[in-house]
Amino acid sequence: MFTEHRAVAQLRVLLVLLFGVLVMFQTFSLPGQFAHMAEESPDLAYLRWPMTAVSVFWVLCVQVVIVATWKLLTMVKNDRIFSEASLAWVDAILWAIAAGWVVLVGVLLYVGFNSDDPGLPLLLFLMSIGVAVLGLLMVVMRALLRQATTLRTDMEAVI
Repeated sequence: MFTEHRAVAQLRVLLVLLFGVLVMFQTFSLPGQFAHMAEESPDLAYLRWPMTAVSVFWVLCVQVVIVATWKLLTMVKNDRIFSEASLAWVDAILWAIAAGWVVLVGVLLYVGFNSDDPGLPLLLFLMSIGVAVLGLLMVVMRALLRQATTLRTDMEAVI
């Protein structure tokens, strides 16, 4: 129990740090990077705003996962993780992963049809597979959470 509470506290510190860094990326680094790219490569300047929007959207998806994870950690701390309310936060994680994956596949298709070099499309394909695996893993974890919630509810009804 003691190590569980320490792990939750440490994870929360890391989530706050990660969220803060992601906000900096969204507001400063990503827009600045694509503005610089547009100056250095005028022939690709038309991609500045789409690349900025897509990148900021992906960071937003990660931020949704962080907030939902925070809420789930609060439920773990309060011994309420095996409840219907926790499933809503897992659903938020699933929707964020699905939205990010759909946009990633769109980028993969665009780059794949317009690229001369196979390197970037292969990297995007690998990332698409990785995000799909993560999403499917979350579907399995959600099913396990639902089963555990049902079992706990049944046990509480018996007692």
